[in-house]
Amino acid sequence: MEIIISNNSSKPIYEQISSQIKALVMSGKLQPGDPIPSMRSLAKMIHVSVITVQRAYEDLQRDGFIETTVGRGSFISAHHRNVIHEEHRRKMHEHLRLAVEAARMSGTTTLDELTRLLVMCYEEDCQ
Repeated sequence: MEIIISNNSSKPIYEQISSQIKALVMSGKLQPGDPIPSMRSLAKMIHVSVITVQRAYEDLQRDGFIETTVGRGSFISAHHRNVIHEEHRRKMHEHLRLAVEAARMSGTTTLDELTRLLVMCYEEDCQ
């Protein structure tokens, strides 16, 4: 598992860690039951404090992405399917909100045009 931290990011380091692990789970690169590094070893790997990694792991556990067992470690949760579905919905909502905002800013895009664009992209896998 590779985690890349940017000190230039406006995002706190613990959020960078948790969002990258979430992305790995959502992409299928991490599967239910897969172990993730211990807090101590990940902290050492990416050169941050254990407290920072602990905060990221607490957020991941709260959000249902990982399960931690004392003495065994942390693993990708087997019950994360609903969490992934909700995370995808949240991302779609954000992207659609941005698309609507851009359409409104153009001043010329109608709701019908925006709907046609959405249908076209959905059906034709637009890039």
